[in-house]
Amino acid sequence: MATVREKIRNIALLTLALAAVTIIGAWGFEIIGGYKPCALCLQQRWAYYFSLPVLALVSIRLSTGVADIDVVRWGFVAVVLAMLMNAGLGAYHSGVEWGWWAGPDACSTGAGLSGGLPDLSKARVINCSDAQWRFLGLSFAGWNVVISLILAGMAVTGARSTYRYGSSSVSQ
Repeated sequence: MATVREKIRNIALLTLALAAVTIIGAWGFEIIGGYKPCALCLQQRWAYYFSLPVLALVSIRLSTGVADIDVVRWGFVAVVLAMLMNAGLGAYHSGVEWGWWAGPDACSTGAGLSGGLPDLSKARVINCSDAQWRFLGLSFAGWNVVISLILAGMAVTGARSTYRYGSSSVSQ
């Protein structure tokens, strides 16, 4: 029977794995499939670039024996917030693709988004209103909403699991 620490670690590892598969899939579609990301597509990756190291650190802390439960909990909470914001950005991007509202100026010019991670100044981007691919009616942005909400839900589960044990160490 798995210990409490192992159960929480497994949640962190599963969340980490899904986030990693998602960003690797995005790179694969771009590199192998030839799909070009738009400025909003590139911004939606930032939540993954933030969440992957956080989830890796949470997993490592839980694998080392005794982890400060508050650090683990706040790591999960940070991932929840990042993924909820990302789902909102993906929903906004989907609306741009469906023509429900206009995208930012950077979506038509490819400029103006180089101030954050990663450096987008050399990236070749396309218009944000052009959905290059759809599966079951959802574009890449739409699927990002779905996956971001799933990841947020998984991180909520991880954070909630830590509350059973107070603010002490996870050693059970």
